Amino acid sequence: MTKLSVIVYGPDVQGLLGACLDSVAGQLPPDAELVTAAVGETAQDVAVRHGGSVVPLAPGTSDAAARAAGAARAGGTWLWFVHAKDRLPTGAPRALLDRLAEVPDTVDVVVADHVRSTWRSAGGSGADAGRLARVGRRDLSPAEASDLLRVAPLLGNRAVRAAFWQEHRDELADADEMFAARAALVLAGRIACLEHVVVEARELRPESLPPVTAEQRYGLVGAYEDLQRLMERRGGPARPRAVLYDLMATESMRVVARESMPDAVAREFFRRASAAAVRWRPEGHRRPGGLEGVRRRLLEEDAYAKYRAFQSANHLRRDWKATARTRKKQLGAKVRDVQYQRALRQPVDPDLAVFSAYWDRGVACNPAAIAAKLAELAPHIRPVWVVSRATEPLLPPGTDHVVPGTRRYWEVMARAAYLVNNVNFPNAVVKRPDAVHLQTHHGTPLKKMGLDQLDYPTASKGLDFDALLSRVDKWDYSVSANSHSTRMWEHAYPSHYTSLDHGYPRNDVYYSATSADIRAVRDRLGIAPGRRAVLYAPTHRDYEANWTPRLDLAALSERLGDDTVLLVRGHYFYGGAASPLASLRRSGHVIDVSAYDPVEELALASDALITDYSSIMFDYANLDRPIISYADDWDTYARTRGVYFDLMAEPPGQVARTQDELTELLATDAWRDEASAKARAHFRRRFCEFDDGHAAERVVRRVFLGEPEEALPPVVPVAARTPAPTPEEATR
Repeated sequence: MTKLSVIVYGPDVQGLLGACLDSVAGQLPPDAELVTAAVGETAQDVAVRHGGSVVPLAPGTSDAAARAAGAARAGGTWLWFVHAKDRLPTGAPRALLDRLAEVPDTVDVVVADHVRSTWRSAGGSGADAGRLARVGRRDLSPAEASDLLRVAPLLGNRAVRAAFWQEHRDELADADEMFAARAALVLAGRIACLEHVVVEARELRPESLPPVTAEQRYGLVGAYEDLQRLMERRGGPARPRAVLYDLMATESMRVVARESMPDAVAREFFRRASAAAVRWRPEGHRRPGGLEGVRRRLLEEDAYAKYRAFQSANHLRRDWKATARTRKKQLGAKVRDVQYQRALRQPVDPDLAVFSAYWDRGVACNPAAIAAKLAELAPHIRPVWVVSRATEPLLPPGTDHVVPGTRRYWEVMARAAYLVNNVNFPNAVVKRPDAVHLQTHHGTPLKKMGLDQLDYPTASKGLDFDALLSRVDKWDYSVSANSHSTRMWEHAYPSHYTSLDHGYPRNDVYYSATSADIRAVRDRLGIAPGRRAVLYAPTHRDYEANWTPRLDLAALSERLGDDTVLLVRGHYFYGGAASPLASLRRSGHVIDVSAYDPVEELALASDALITDYSSIMFDYANLDRPIISYADDWDTYARTRGVYFDLMAEPPGQVARTQDELTELLATDAWRDEASAKARAHFRRRFCEFDDGHAAERVVRRVFLGEPEEALPPVVPVAARTPAPTPEEATR
């Protein structure tokens, strides 16, 4: 039985239909079908070459009629309308199908995320991700889902149940896209969401399209009024109608303010929008404050001339303020530039090293390990850390540091002989010929990085690859933990740097830590001796705006009992979000360690690791302790983010695809059985290749002391290494 019908509709606008159909046909799952409602002979020729069911339509057939014809041919339980100019990111059909399989039969519409591309930019995201994240995995009634009316009104970012579409085809089939997308939410029994980008909506250059007619302009107001009438007939609470009213007023004012049209058309549009604003204003509705409130009042009064005068005055005021701000910024930038250029003319200080980590988040990762070893082997070199203003209070006492943008920041950036980072320094930092830039990276790559992200718009999201390469060209050295990383960096970041196959300095502690160190960390965390500690450290997903644990931690901790404590660490990309673990902290079974640094101490304190696709697995493998891969969305992640190897074929231990499987592994001895140890041994040989506890020493001697490679401590073979003691061994 076909679960999903992907209905591509419309003419071959600017030759984009082929790319659209490529993006569908090239990743169409077995339980989905392609139906192309092809408008015009050119579109029909393209559609036939791509297979699937083709519905030939005459030139000039409207988008609404094309969608209706495609829906009539479709045989799927769900319908997904994709315009011929748009395309599907890698992994989108599978992700949507997986979500459709989860929702109950009462759900009629599933709303997902999208990115926008224009004729001059690609992969821009908006505010929808946050709205979808707030809904999460729940399903809502239309009354509860009023905020989803604000999600971009596209049909490509939602799937509708076929039976629902047929039941309401009188309202949906002949409507324009904005009306149909929002009317589906009004009419639905229940609505679910998917925090995943499923369509790349492409905006064409306006100058390349036929002019918008006056009737098309007026149609926007008419469509909003039709939506208001539909809501009125359906009844229900006032909140959704108030949201729709605000959308109507805001969009109407946007058209008047920004769209180019003859004055007579603008006046008539304003008159119609004013009448609609008065007619549909909810009882007790209050206008917003400030300038927007003034605009709303003028709209409701049908005061077109006053609005244009207000708009002109506002433009003048805005231009004056912008000019003043620009002059102030230019003056400040000029002063800073003069200071920086003056500092660049000074000799490089051979005893000055600048360190930064994770976009100026503090003393951490490989740079921190290198700085510590530098103090031991080359104490004459002064380290200065670049840290954000927010991180400044958290620094270890006595840490010499600078804040970006300050005068001293530019001075040290100009004069330092060594610049060390696990990401990149800003574009404005000049690479001096006699200064050394050391790129340490911050993980072994499973996911695609750098130029390898070009084919994954969900991941790259408008990344400027030219600017990226200009930053890479400043690298002198690139630190690598294994041959796999060395090879991946070479084509992800192609440039002239030297690869230092010395291991990751941050992992040295996994061989140098003592039993006393491990007991001290567990004491700080409140983990009693003999209690099993399992570290859960999932990675960031580009298709999720906020972090919600993919595990039911309450159920898992209850099932594992009092003898197990879960150390839960959210990815640092979600650092600004409220923790979803607050309600579990009081149980004593779950400890939120998202803000605990350094992460290496958490690894040392734990008996096992649960992760998904995080690079922590490569580091943790040095400890030779059990690792479980919880891979419930591996297929979606691999197709969306792109990966360098199949983790399911080469895991670091046991693999669980469901929570029940994970619970069973941890409730028995399977998490540390012979099969787990065998997989881990293979994984360690491949990915812990250069990590032997002496990485920082090799890096410091090579980069800072200038010693030749043959003089450095040789890498100890994996089989000959002795990792830090386990928590069980540390308490004997």
